[in-house]
Amino acid sequence: METKRLEIWAGPMFAWAGSIGDTARRIEDLGFDGMGFADTQIIYYDPYVAMGVAAQATKRLLLRTMVSTPVTRHPSVMAGAIATVQQESGGRAILGLGRGDSAAALIGEREFTSAAFERYIGQLQGYLRGEEVLLDNGFRSRSDWIGRGRNLPKVPIDVAATGPRVIALGARAADGVSFSIGAEPDRMAWAVNCARVARRQAGQDPATLRMGAFVPVFVHPDADYARQLIKGSIAPIARFSAMSPSASQGIRSEEDRAIVKEIGRVYDMAGHGHAEAAHISVITDSFADRWAVAGPAGYCIERLAKLIAVGLDSIVIGLSTRGLNNTEVGEAWTRFAKEVMPALRSAREIPG
Repeated sequence: METKRLEIWAGPMFAWAGSIGDTARRIEDLGFDGMGFADTQIIYYDPYVAMGVAAQATKRLLLRTMVSTPVTRHPSVMAGAIATVQQESGGRAILGLGRGDSAAALIGEREFTSAAFERYIGQLQGYLRGEEVLLDNGFRSRSDWIGRGRNLPKVPIDVAATGPRVIALGARAADGVSFSIGAEPDRMAWAVNCARVARRQAGQDPATLRMGAFVPVFVHPDADYARQLIKGSIAPIARFSAMSPSASQGIRSEEDRAIVKEIGRVYDMAGHGHAEAAHISVITDSFADRWAVAGPAGYCIERLAKLIAVGLDSIVIGLSTRGLNNTEVGEAWTRFAKEVMPALRSAREIPG
């Protein structure tokens, strides 16, 4: 019986410009399948340039944006950027896409509506397939070069999603969906079911949809210490669940609903993903235990295995490095790769 291989991603790493190649080589040497690159132009370097650098520095590492937004790039521009990475990497690119969060907020813009986002995905898919695309202004356009040259597959589009509307549109319009909803198996199972139902209702086979999750993880023998360091990575994911009334669906705990609402109220975008941002004071230890995986290797293996078992094809180990000591972050990644990842790989037996 065929078995789907679990993909394990590191990302986003937020390696500073000048060390991108070295960081990518290290991630590849540690055994990760892929590496993510943040797309928040006010805080970090350009992800497409960085993926080009990483492509030249590695041999097998998959490369993806985490995540790009239609707010800052015309679909023809985004398609051209990711298709260039696809060509230069020999087919290792994935386009992670979201409606718009920090990249939009830090320039005073708002995220796309769900309807506009789905339309944008359709335009992107057209460009990436080399088809004629009908743009919102009524103009018809086609890339003159995408799909020519090297015989490589179309770049997959993976939608980052929290609420049921975006999960459903991602399942209909994209090639994959990655959930940003915390680390509780019950809520993850709810999201997986939403995606499968939407895929089926769109007349497509749910088995053809890749599903993954962004999960804050920090491996350290001291659970209390790990829990404190991961809170800066939890806050952005919790905020996503506060962005609309429907985005909090699947949260069972009243305590968690109240904390999510408060994070949405006090969130400081300037401290986005920062370990010392003021808004992390809202996050209690019990909330952190439900929304992240932080502690000794054995504990992390048990928690992550339960999440994967609900039907995930990939997992992105989310660890924001803003405000953290680089040496300590490196040690956490190494512990994950050596002490956790092999167990997750060996436990994966899912019929394909």
